[in-house]
This record gives sequence, C-alpha cells and structure tokens, in this order.
Amino acid sequence: MLSKKTKYGLKALTYIARKKCEHPVLISEIAKSENISQKFLESILLTLRKNGILGSKKGKGGGYYLIKPPKEISMAAVIRVLEGPIAMLPCVSLNFYEKCDDCPDEDACTVHKLMIEVRDNTLKVLENKTLNDFIE
Repeated sequence: MLSKKTKYGLKALTYIARKKCEHPVLISEIAKSENISQKFLESILLTLRKNGILGSKKGKGGGYYLIKPPKEISMAAVIRVLEGPIAMLPCVSLNFYEKCDDCPDEDACTVHKLMIEVRDNTLKVLENKTLNDFIE
C-alpha cells in the first residue's frame, strides 16, 4: 500500500508542475490547495529536495520548484525516494536487496519467482509514467 507520505508527495509535485511558474511555490499554498498538513508537507518536500527532485529558495519569493522538467521525473524515482523499495520482498529488490532468512534457495522459491514478475511489471508502469503524465 502507498503511504500518505508518498500520496501527498505526488499530489504536491503535481501541484507544483501544474503551476508552470517562474517562481517557487509556497508550502502554505500547496498545503491549502491539496488539503495536506503543512508540517507534514514540509517534511515531504524536504526529502524530495534532499534527493534532487525539488529545489528551494528561502526568504521573500521563496518556496519549492522542480529541478527538472516534469517529463524527466519518473514515478519510480519519486516512489523510491518517498516509499523506499518498489519490490514487495527484499529478496527481489533491485536497489535494496536482502536475502530472506527463511529461504534456502531463491531459484527454487515460488514466491520469489512471483514477486520478480510483480516487481518487473510494476517497474514497467512506474518507469514509463512521469510527472508530465499527471499534468496533461
């Protein structure tokens, strides 16, 4: 299940992208428009800034802005930043792999095989969807 953090992050990014502004967007404006707690949103936007998806400007005229064009921001990248691994099990994760304690042979594990298929199909969708798809 997608966390509220990720859901709100996607809503905030979509809001910023739709603005197509030359100037940064205020957190208070996003929070009010998308009905998100401003304090929670600050944490989410900070995470996105630290991971190179957003930039920020302090002071008068400050706020958050996209670093890249919306067509270059994949949903897979955003979800990895906010949610963590896309794979449902650590033994099939491409970026956060961990061996399962209870599995002696991944190649013979039917759950492993199924979860690889789920991961691959999920990635196909998320890597082919960009922020631009949400604003058109």
